[in-house]
Amino acid sequence: MRDNELYFMRLEVPKELSDLIKRGLLSEAEELLKELIKGAEGDYRRRLEFELDRLRRWAIQYPYTELEAYEIASKKIRDLSREEFRELISSGCVDHITLDGDLRIYKRFLPNIMWLCPSLKDRSLEREDEGRVRAKEALSKRAREVMESRAEPLIFKFRAELILRALPKGERLRAWLPVPRVSALHPEVKIFSSSSEPYVSDEMHPQRTAYFELTASGSDDTVWIEYEVVSVPRRPMEEISDDLRELDGKPEAKHEEERIPHITFSEDLKHLVSSLTEGLDTLERARRIWDWVVENVRYTYVHDYALFDNISEFAFTKRRGDCGFQAILLITMLRLAGIPARWQSGWYANPIEWGMHDWAQFYIEPLGWVYADPSFGHPTEDWRKEFYFSGIEGFRLSFNSEICYPFDPPKESFRSDPVDSQVGEAEWDGGNIYYDMMDSKLHLLEVGRADIKWK
Repeated sequence: MRDNELYFMRLEVPKELSDLIKRGLLSEAEELLKELIKGAEGDYRRRLEFELDRLRRWAIQYPYTELEAYEIASKKIRDLSREEFRELISSGCVDHITLDGDLRIYKRFLPNIMWLCPSLKDRSLEREDEGRVRAKEALSKRAREVMESRAEPLIFKFRAELILRALPKGERLRAWLPVPRVSALHPEVKIFSSSSEPYVSDEMHPQRTAYFELTASGSDDTVWIEYEVVSVPRRPMEEISDDLRELDGKPEAKHEEERIPHITFSEDLKHLVSSLTEGLDTLERARRIWDWVVENVRYTYVHDYALFDNISEFAFTKRRGDCGFQAILLITMLRLAGIPARWQSGWYANPIEWGMHDWAQFYIEPLGWVYADPSFGHPTEDWRKEFYFSGIEGFRLSFNSEICYPFDPPKESFRSDPVDSQVGEAEWDGGNIYYDMMDSKLHLLEVGRADIKWK
């Protein structure tokens, strides 16, 4: 089995096709792709089929006309005129593309406006959500407890659900729900209930899942799984027990290599890493790279990962991206500096407010694998930059240790997210079941102190 969902991205498509897609002429691109696929075979055919699959996603990711987006924004930003909104589009503050000649606005353009053009924050009509304020307070409190060695491991109980919207009755459905991996972060994982008996991949599978097969009812169908997981915090630069270190394993050659298409060593990136790290020891090289990423790459939402050809290059050249983009760029730069680095992702499991999240690990002796969370490490609060360089608070749920890794069993159709695995995937004989045909939920059932030593 190939170990990379996007192995075929090493192959280039014809320039005529890539130009049509870049210009947003998707109808013409679709016609050309269908012709090209007729004569294509093997990996190249798979590459073209992926391009065809991606085309329909653009309209879902960019659903608004200029007027629709303006009407949304004018209710959230004080005294916003139509002319000013057009200027925001022209200046790059509003994420947009052209689809078959029509301007279309990104579905999450509104929060991105505030990050890309922070001067607008003073005119925001939205007050910070009370739950989010309490969640930030809980995180700060937890981080202090970890730093002061007063934080115990936590045990979480979750219920994950995948709701598949009505598909033809009698059709075979296949679904995958992420399951926590066993690691130093999660030394204990237990599945205790599910909608039916799933096949669960190995406890250390790089993208661990529970796999379900079912028959479509003709109305909405739901698969679910309940599990409990121990989550272990770690102080920055703290030595941990041999038992925990063993769960994380040793670095391999792949942890210093490229991983096409998203971890690639461009000449410009090589030059930057060299200029930052020349003559330094391993820890100082890692710290200089960490400082550069958290100080230079701002947080923004991004569209569907499947629509990007090279995530590390986008984050590097555009100096922006979400948690996953920042983690992938950090991993790429660490590997360029000769420091083993890898992916870790799942959910940020703050008991007050939880959500999908990605971060990284890097390897350094004598500590072994340590954590690095660049999007949480931005210096918005004094403690963050130092704490998240090798530390972690234990509000975590980790399913993955690699990007673009096939499930067990692998999906037959293209994945909705071929890079990461956080909410679940599904397919039927008609192909992939994309996000517009399913819903996912993660319920926190219980959280408490875990009876386990972590020093």
